[in-house]
Amino acid sequence: MKIQNRLTRRLAHTAIVLGVAALIGPGSAQAAPETAAQYQALLANPARTDADRKDDAKRKPAQFLEFAQVAPGMKVLDVAAGGGSTSELLALAVGDGGEVWAQGTKPSASLAKRLGEHPQANLHPVIATFDDPVPAGTPPLDLVTLVMNYHDIVNTPANREAMNKRLYEALKPGGHFVVIDNAAKAGSGLKDTETLHRIDEAALIAEVSKAGFVVEAKSDYLHVADDPRELPFFKMDGRPDDKFAVRFVKK
Repeated sequence: MKIQNRLTRRLAHTAIVLGVAALIGPGSAQAAPETAAQYQALLANPARTDADRKDDAKRKPAQFLEFAQVAPGMKVLDVAAGGGSTSELLALAVGDGGEVWAQGTKPSASLAKRLGEHPQANLHPVIATFDDPVPAGTPPLDLVTLVMNYHDIVNTPANREAMNKRLYEALKPGGHFVVIDNAAKAGSGLKDTETLHRIDEAALIAEVSKAGFVVEAKSDYLHVADDPRELPFFKMDGRPDDKFAVRFVKK
């Protein structure tokens, strides 16, 4: 059986590399995303919007999936999901055997439109506070993601200590919390979260670590060395801004 499973995965990978992935429907789990090529193939899924594809060059979603170690069957919570581009990508990657909860503090018209045009049975929009972003009845999670929104949560009345503790409790032992955000100058702490929509990486790590998380890995796939970190990302005149990516683990 193990040999057969390995053969099946190899055949699936070969099919994707040859271009069959473009025919995979929304939410399909035909191929286990285990290589960079397979993650890249998910980007061709017709459920993704033109706006998603336009943003791919700067957001590098295949590298995100690889860094987050997303795999079929995972149970994932996407915190501050917004319009759902990351949530939808995660749902495609975990396949029919996995589930993704897209958390927001209020209903998202963009997410509703996205799911109205391309329904995904394994993607669940949920309304919850940041103090307790984990919906009731959620099984133990494999992964939590928070993409480019931790700095925004700093600017709300939310209790981030409670949030991080709740996320820690919701994860399985060995589960991951992946945070990506806009980089502020080293040593700036939280002072630029509202004016520049940036956050100091060390300050974020210090907050999250208090909940019990341990930094497992960092990635520079979104690092922009020549960004002086003095402007908000939306005032960069189309130039990419520097971002950091941290993968925490629950020991």
